[in-house]
Formats: sequence, C-alpha cells, structure tokens
Amino acid sequence: MTIQYIDRPEQLPLLCEHIQQEPWIALDTEFLREKTYYPKFCLLQIAAPGWVACVDPLAIDDLSPLFDVIYNPEIVKVLHSCRQDLEIFFQITGRIPGPIFDTQIAAPLLGFQENPGYAMLVSSFLNINLSKAHTRTDWTQRPLSEDQIQYAADDVIYLCKIYTTMCEQLEKLGRLDWLESDFALLNNAELYQLSPENAWLKIRGKNKLTGRQLSILQSLSEWREQTAQTENKPRNWLFPDDMLLELAKLQPVTLADLGKIRNINERSVNRYGKTLCELIDVARQRPPKPLTEKDRAGKKTQQHEAVMDVLSAVVRIRAEQNSLNPVILATRKELEQLVFGDPDCPLLHGWRYNMAGQELQGLLQGQYSLSLTPDSVAITPVSAQ
Repeated sequence: MTIQYIDRPEQLPLLCEHIQQEPWIALDTEFLREKTYYPKFCLLQIAAPGWVACVDPLAIDDLSPLFDVIYNPEIVKVLHSCRQDLEIFFQITGRIPGPIFDTQIAAPLLGFQENPGYAMLVSSFLNINLSKAHTRTDWTQRPLSEDQIQYAADDVIYLCKIYTTMCEQLEKLGRLDWLESDFALLNNAELYQLSPENAWLKIRGKNKLTGRQLSILQSLSEWREQTAQTENKPRNWLFPDDMLLELAKLQPVTLADLGKIRNINERSVNRYGKTLCELIDVARQRPPKPLTEKDRAGKKTQQHEAVMDVLSAVVRIRAEQNSLNPVILATRKELEQLVFGDPDCPLLHGWRYNMAGQELQGLLQGQYSLSLTPDSVAITPVSAQ
C-alpha cells in the first residue's frame, strides 16, 4: 500500500476528502515526552481500508482543517491504548475526537488478557510479528527514513484489519454494544489534564501522613505541577514523589534544613529552595484537604478477606457463564475497591457493571443472598425469598 506522506498544507484537502468518505478511520501518533511535561507531537498516522497517510505536524503549522474532519462525530476513531494519543488531541484542540473504539479495551471480551499490547493483537489476529527496529526512534528528527515512515504506517494499517475482525467476532458473540459505556468514559476531559490542586491525589503513601504532613504534601504537589507545566518539564525532574513525601515528613523551613536531606537535588535546592521553605512554613499552619474514602480505608481485616472470597465466587460464576477469564471481569484488587466504596472501581462502570458489578453491589447492600448446594451457588434477590 502506498503511503501518503503529508508535509505541505496544500496536501491536506485531498486527505480530508478521503476521511470524509469513511465511516471509521484508524489513528495513531508518534510523540516524545521524555524531556517535557507535555508530549511533543511528531507524527499522525491515519488509515482506512485501501489507503494510509502519515501527517507531519512539525512541517505543517495549521492542522485545523484536518482536525475538523477527524472530529466529525459520524466517523468512528479506532485506536489502541488511546489515552496518550487523545491527550495530544486534547492538548491541541481542548476536545476529544469521539466516538472512540479502543482495541485494547475491547480485546478482553474476546478472551485476551487485560490491557494486551498492540504487538500481541497483531500476532494473534494477523500472525505477523511486528518489527522493533524503530522502537527508540527520535521522532523529532527530520527527514524520516522510508523505513521509519513504513514502521509508523504499519501501526494503523494493521489496526484497520484488527478492528474489522474484532467487530465481526464481538458482533457474533453479541458483545459489541457492551463496550459503548466504556468508550464513552474516554470522552471525560479530566482523564487528559491534571489540575495542580489535585496533583497530590496521585501520590502513593499520602494516606500514611499526619494532618500537618498531608497539608505540606498537598501544597508542594500543587506547586510542582504548576511549575512543571509552566516550564514544560517532567514533574519528576523537579522533585520525585518520594522526595515530596520526605519533605512533608521532615518539614524543613530553612535552606540549611533542606541541604541536610539525603539525596535531594542540589541544583533544585538552589533554584527552588526558598520557595519550598515558604510553602512548607505556610502549609504547616493550615488544615489539609480531606482524604477520599478509599484513602481513609483501614487495613483489610479477615472479615474483609472473607467478603472478597464470597464476591470472588460470584465473579467466577458470571465469568464462566460468559466464557471469560475471571481476572478479566474483576481482579482481587478491584473487589477490594468495591468493598471499600471506591467510585472508580471498574465493576461500577460499563459492561462489568452489567455482568457482575450491580449484583455484587447488591450483595454488599443486602439486596441479594447466596444459597449453596454441593454443585452450585445461587444468587437470589432478598425480596423474592
């Protein structure tokens, strides 16, 4: 298949015309973000059955005509593991180009493991082993070689073939519409931007801090996120999470105190030390934002473990009835989320909720009961007893 390499504005109208004629298109991006906070958009690959194009955003300043067509809600956008790709679209336009079909999300309904890699799907569906020759390519460098362009284009060429086969199999199993709510969740803008004031929520270990320590962590996390965004640097280049936790525990308020902390970056202390000390001093005087329910949850007791054992039995039953691996339906960790009332638990959303989550939630709330025989487990609404 001939690859259209689009690096001039006058080439865009014909590509847009191609896209407008399609009910769906496959998309992928190449980007770099090792040295930046925001991903640097380096290449956009687009394909449909019969054609493929690679668009060079480093050579074309204004891609708005192309985005206008891609954002057509009548055209399904097919991607694999789409979060980072959609982050780029959101960064450029402030919107998500729905509707989305993510082959990584769909694959488990066809018996694949959770979050399968793209290479695994290409191998399984097409019996092709993807080349790894350009895995470490610096996509900011120009010109791109023919091999690099082919490597990038292959991602969407194969994605087209996987999508059509996947849809046929899901339709045959009656599962294609199961995915609608899962894909709809991808349109949530909060997935692609982190508000600085909420950055602390992403740091593990916050639930072990005292009130004053937590207030400091919240202040430092907000400052780090704002600074990383402003300077377009990876947040960990400023201070990694474990250092923020250490600062929250030790509470240094002078440059001398900061300098005594083990493994702290001297350059960062010289540049940001005065600001950090001021932030810590102020944060010590105010109450922290409250932890969420899931972070306040205590350690699991034996009773909790027993409850999860019961829920696991129901998961196994429903998974067997639907020819799924039970781990795809719910992991032990996800059952724990359900028990402790985490609203982000996957069992409370999408097809998992319909298949088992609603029933499991009903068991926890006393709306269902279990009865046993040597050969079976029955789940019965309490009102029907």
